[in-house]
Amino acid sequence: MEDVRAELGLDVFKNDKETHIRIDQQICRDCRQRYCLYVCPAGRYTEGEDGEIKFDFEGCLECGTCMIACPNDALHWDYPRGGFGIQLRFG
Repeated sequence: MEDVRAELGLDVFKNDKETHIRIDQQICRDCRQRYCLYVCPAGRYTEGEDGEIKFDFEGCLECGTCMIACPNDALHWDYPRGGFGIQLRFG
């Protein structure tokens, strides 16, 4: 696991002002599985005290795992604007 963290530490995140993933909270309220909380390799999803799913886009790896895992199409993903997002680097 330490090797993965070291490799990810080389990546550069250029965050925009707005998120590239939007969550349809109305759909999420009825979701029992809440896979997004567990499948995100960067751990960007959390559940608020009110039960709403929160997404912190800073540090998102833009891998799409959350969208594949969501059984209800509650996540809407757009590419980050040009010049923003993650820049993958290898040592």
